[in-house]
Amino acid sequence: MENLIFSLNATIPVFLTMLVGCFFKQIRLVDEPFVKTLNKFNFKVTLPAMLFEDLMQSDFSQVWDTRYVLFCFVVTLISIVGTWCLCGIFLKDRDLIGEFTQACYRSSAAVLGLAFIQNIYGTSQMAPLMIIGTVPLYNVMAVVILSFTGPGEHKLSKESFKKSLLGIAKNPIIIGIVLGMIASIVRLKLPFILDKTLHNFSIMATPLALVGLGAGFEGKKAVKKIRPTVICTFVKLMVWPMLFLPVALHMGFSGEKIIAILVMLGSATTPSSYIMTKNMGHEGVLTSSTIVCTTLFSAFSLTLWLFILKSVGAL
Repeated sequence: MENLIFSLNATIPVFLTMLVGCFFKQIRLVDEPFVKTLNKFNFKVTLPAMLFEDLMQSDFSQVWDTRYVLFCFVVTLISIVGTWCLCGIFLKDRDLIGEFTQACYRSSAAVLGLAFIQNIYGTSQMAPLMIIGTVPLYNVMAVVILSFTGPGEHKLSKESFKKSLLGIAKNPIIIGIVLGMIASIVRLKLPFILDKTLHNFSIMATPLALVGLGAGFEGKKAVKKIRPTVICTFVKLMVWPMLFLPVALHMGFSGEKIIAILVMLGSATTPSSYIMTKNMGHEGVLTSSTIVCTTLFSAFSLTLWLFILKSVGAL
């Protein structure tokens, strides 16, 4: 019972905040333009501020773990290539290969991941290491896969690949992590006024990001492309954790590290994958449906995985 209570305490506040955001949208307290602006504000300001603050206040020489970053990178690469290859063999609708592959691997690592870790531990020192090992790979492989698949027989161009690399370099979350690492290494101490201002933006990150996710929830999209959506949702929330969590536990990862790995493997598909899909000339229906379904059912699946991890003594 204690393990179940721990799991529910970790997940319910997160998804309840998202539910409040959804409720605000339904009663029209917030509208679509507000949600888009809120998500943009979170992505460019509050999340980078939180990551910068957490890393600046930590001892980076103690936090950095090359083995952990490489694990996140290799597991992500295996899941991407494995899904792409299997889709090429079994998926009948060839136009959906790119969307299906991206929706199966691209987790909401920054928003939902940081929310979970902060809710359990109060800090997010391991999340940046997981993000370093996954998010650049997410973006590069999305460009490659979506360019080679789908309507119009896209080809991977030098321009699109260069644009992806530039996007990674300009990604506010990556910038926040890098600056936070540098601040930790040089042991930067901000004046009280600046430190307090930074903290004010930092503490806004998790609640505003979750309200934005909830307000952007579109249940009607989940009924479209239902069969591939169900398969994609099952792979995203259950298959990857079943395959790779035992490996992570065998390698000795626990606590905040195993929570970040769980988020990497089994959290909802990130909404940014829909933007990438549409920009690359794909239909986007499967992607949006998977985002809705994984967001809805991850409330239950993540609670289950946390209960299992707590029961085996990993938390």
